[in-house]
Amino acid sequence: MVEFRIDRRSGVATYLQIVQQVKQALRLGVLVEGDRLPTAAQVAASTRVNPNTTLKAYRELEREGLVEPRPGVGTFVSRSMTLMPSQDGERLSVELASWMEEARAAGFEREDVRALMNATLDERFPAEPG
Repeated sequence: MVEFRIDRRSGVATYLQIVQQVKQALRLGVLVEGDRLPTAAQVAASTRVNPNTTLKAYRELEREGLVEPRPGVGTFVSRSMTLMPSQDGERLSVELASWMEEARAAGFEREDVRALMNATLDERFPAEPG
């Protein structure tokens, strides 16, 4: 099950952080089709987020076709987003972890690493127009 982490200093709306974390879990295969998401009350208890915020995030995920609510039962993943073959994903994860250790040893802070990764991501994977 996914455990949400809310960064109140990020400048990103709380519901969008939940949406992004669900999508990340789907891409990494942590969540797969048929998995049940935590209830709004469970998310509220673990993150101190208003249950309505979680419901807003779940409605956005539903709008995108990623989850489906089942009244009285919960919210379930309706579509997987895992795109990377597990062997390639594992290899790349190990390489990225090694790179991050090098960055830490070189004195980079978390936000320095994030800025460098975002700049490189934008350069190598430009956003599609529109």
